[in-house]
Amino acid sequence: MGLDVGPGGAVRRWIVVRRPSVWQPPTDVYERADRLIVLVEIAGMRDQDFSVTLQGQQLIISGVRHLKAAPDCAYHQMEIRFGEFRTEVNLPRAVKRDEVSASYRDGFLRIELPFVQKQKIHIVNVNLEAEQSTDESVDESSDNSTL
Repeated sequence: MGLDVGPGGAVRRWIVVRRPSVWQPPTDVYERADRLIVLVEIAGMRDQDFSVTLQGQQLIISGVRHLKAAPDCAYHQMEIRFGEFRTEVNLPRAVKRDEVSASYRDGFLRIELPFVQKQKIHIVNVNLEAEQSTDESVDESSDNSTL
């Protein structure tokens, strides 16, 4: 807390509040049948103010929200976060990196990450087919031996 002498010798008190340099905006992550949706609440931005990066199985969203206030103002209450922000989301499944999309509207950044389709592998039991062909050749040879 500091003291300041104002006009007429009146003493004004002021408090300096330091905030962490990087803050995390509220973020929702939910899954639909074919994609993961990440919704970040961050008003006062423009599309080009965001950086969205995929690193391995992690989505990183970062940027800077600038304070737009007159330099000679004195805050009485300050709850809106400004400055550098970053939020990270661990992806539960593999996503199609070339189909990831992002949109910013009404103060929300929405990122859609379509899942990679699970591969369906058809397994053929080779041993069963080999046993059937062996059984057939045994039957034929037994037929030949009776002639």
